[in-house]
Amino acid sequence: MVSQLERVATHREVDQVWDACLQLVRLHIPEDSYKTWFEPIRPLKLYGKVLTIQVPSQFFYEWLEDNYVNLLRKALDYAIGRDGLLEYSIIVDKGNDKHQPLTMNVSTPKSTNYSKPDNFTTDPRKGFQRNKDQDSMTLDTYLNSNYSFDNFIEGDCNRLARSAGFAVAQRPGLTSFNPLMLYGGVGLGKTHLVQAIGNYIINHFDSKQVLYVSSEKFTNQFINSIKNNTLQDFTDFYMRVDVLAIDDVQFLSGKEKTQDTFFHIFNHLHQLGKQIIMTSDRPPRELEGLQDRLLSRFKWGLTADLQAPDFETRIAIIQKKIQSEGISIDYDVIEYIAHSVNSNVRELEGVIVSLMAQASLTRREIDVELAKNTLRNIVTNESKEVTIDTIQEVIADYFQITIADLKSKSRKKEVVYPRQLAMYLAKEYTDLPLKSIGYHFGGRDHSTVIHSVQSVNILIDEAPDVEETLQKLRSYFK
Repeated sequence: MVSQLERVATHREVDQVWDACLQLVRLHIPEDSYKTWFEPIRPLKLYGKVLTIQVPSQFFYEWLEDNYVNLLRKALDYAIGRDGLLEYSIIVDKGNDKHQPLTMNVSTPKSTNYSKPDNFTTDPRKGFQRNKDQDSMTLDTYLNSNYSFDNFIEGDCNRLARSAGFAVAQRPGLTSFNPLMLYGGVGLGKTHLVQAIGNYIINHFDSKQVLYVSSEKFTNQFINSIKNNTLQDFTDFYMRVDVLAIDDVQFLSGKEKTQDTFFHIFNHLHQLGKQIIMTSDRPPRELEGLQDRLLSRFKWGLTADLQAPDFETRIAIIQKKIQSEGISIDYDVIEYIAHSVNSNVRELEGVIVSLMAQASLTRREIDVELAKNTLRNIVTNESKEVTIDTIQEVIADYFQITIADLKSKSRKKEVVYPRQLAMYLAKEYTDLPLKSIGYHFGGRDHSTVIHSVQSVNILIDEAPDVEETLQKLRSYFK
């Protein structure tokens, strides 16, 4: 757009080049991010193909470098050309009535492949050298647009959390759910729900600045702000956001100074009616290593848990996943997976992905047998857990019957006894609910499983050889 310039451009020319950069930038980021990170920038000069822009602080400069360097590179290519270079003028002292603001210049090298260099050194004459490491101040600022309320499957396991999250998204900072604390185990949808809240707010409130960050990133940012003497910039920025979502607050445990800073940020935001959302792997009362004053504030709003999905919810999750992948799977396969995997949403989705990969590689239709083999491979390769299928195989081999016999309606003693032992061991070795255990034995209901377990317990007391048999069977699972 701009020809080679071997002179200092006029103010008008500088503004035109920067406006061209901004036109491209606005096409690639949300409006609130644009207002926060690009409106405060002032174009200063253009010498040859080097554009100098002024940013309000070193923290601001580092944020741009950590999050928007590729976009800025593209903008320079568009406005100046592939040889365009960018120089930052960083305000390090805002000055006063008697002294002008103190600035520091940093030149960023040209990148030919849109990837950010791991380190760089500026011209020594500029008075500033910096090596960038992987622990530099970075934040997960971008919300994943794939996370929404529409694709968050609601069930009894998460209904309160989902309802509270949606209420917060509709009226951030104005409900009694402030802060909103969501807790639960790994893979149960905490991060999905938090980001769905953030995405909803961004899409419905143009003026709201939403910041999503993990506690680990928050801590690293805090440490680097101390190291770089930019702690005030760090704190000031967090105090300007409208919605702060911090993931996995349990990792703040034992970090006293980080907790002190977070405490002050929390107080400031809460007093201004800003929305705070947090997630944890356990309820506040069980969090250790956190200051009492922080824990008490965590309880000011609403604490809601997300539990492992029940059978019906697992069915809905699987159906939603295969729909999003554009494939079709018979209901009996879906039911088998839902009965076999009950730990968390992430594992359920992982099984579907593995199943699709197996079907593609082996050119097979997705059926129950393929699902069974896929699950066996996942368990064998990853967690070494005992599955209900392996229990049935061991029992059938030990008693010289077939797995079909275990699942049949037969009431013969030579089948009923092994079946009861298999159900007993299934309850002992797996986390499956009784309903799912019964499903794997010919679609029996949970009361049959209860009866089988009780019968085995009685036999253990009455016949010593039953316990001996169980010990032999257990040895196959070691």
